[in-house]
Parts: sequence; C-alpha cells; structure tokens
Amino acid sequence: GDVHTMHAEIDQMLLSAKNSEEKAKKAMVDAARLADELRAEQDHCDSQGKAKKALESQMMELDTKITDAEEFAIRGGRAVLAKMESRIRELEIELGSVQSHTSENQKGFQRTERKNKELAFQIDEDKKNQQRMTELATALQAKIKTYKKQIEEAEEIAALNLAKFRKAQQELEENEERAKLAENQ
Repeated sequence: GDVHTMHAEIDQMLLSAKNSEEKAKKAMVDAARLADELRAEQDHCDSQGKAKKALESQMMELDTKITDAEEFAIRGGRAVLAKMESRIRELEIELGSVQSHTSENQKGFQRTERKNKELAFQIDEDKKNQQRMTELATALQAKIKTYKKQIEEAEEIAALNLAKFRKAQQELEENEERAKLAENQ
C-alpha cells in the first residue's frame, strides 16, 4: 500500500517536473523571440534617428544658403546704388562744366547737345541696369521662397519621422512591459 502510494507520488513529481521543464523551454523561446523583436525595434529607432539628423543637417545647410543669398542681394543692391550715385555726381560735375561755357558759340551749343544725347543714353542704360537688378531681386526672392518651401517640407518629414520614432519607442516600451510581465508569470 505505502509503496504503491510512494510510486504514485514519484510519478506525479516526475510528471510535474517534466511539465515545469517544458514551460521553462517555452518561456526561453518566447524570451529569445522578444529579444529579437527588441533588437529589430532598436535598429529601427537608430535608423530613424540617423534620418532625422540628416534632415536637420540639410535644414541647416538650406538656412545658410538662404542667409548667403539674402546677404548677396543686399550687397549687390548697395553696390549698384553707390555706383549710380557716383555716376550722378559725375554727371552733375559734367553738367556744371557745360553750363559754365554757355557763352560759347554754336560749337559749344553743339557740344552741349551731343552731351545731352550721351546723358540720355546713360540714363537709358541706368534704367536698363535698374530693371536687371529688379529682375535679379525678384529671382532671388523666388529662390528664397523655394528654399523656405523646401525647409517646410523637410520639417514636415522630420515631424513625421519623429512621430514614427515616438510610436516605435512606445511600442518598444510596451514590448518591454509585456516581456517583464511574461518573466514575472
């Protein structure tokens, strides 16, 4: 009787040990799978971080290009203005010289007439130059607008990537929490 009971208890203990061993093996397989998933999530997060850094670098480069373009436009405008003012002063001096010789004969009058034609030509040239500068400024403004649009698009992409990163991070945390819960069970 007692021997039979002891055999039954030993069989029960062996069965229980076998079940525990199978559960342990299953838990190890689950833990390995979760570790693989965690590594994949970490790799994904790393690649998202690198993409974000690359976009931020591109944005900084575009900012620098815009600043350079604006400075160039300002410097170019000042240079043209200074040149025109200098030319106006030169023309005023020439005009003063012509006026001081009004008592000259017809030859002086013809010289003045010729000078007026040159001045008209120069004013026309100056107008053309001013028109070119206006077109250049317009083109630069269009470029600046394009750069700003590219920056906005880059910011949108960065925001999307950040949202993906945060989602991945949240999923990672949830997976870690599930892994902890699985370990505790």
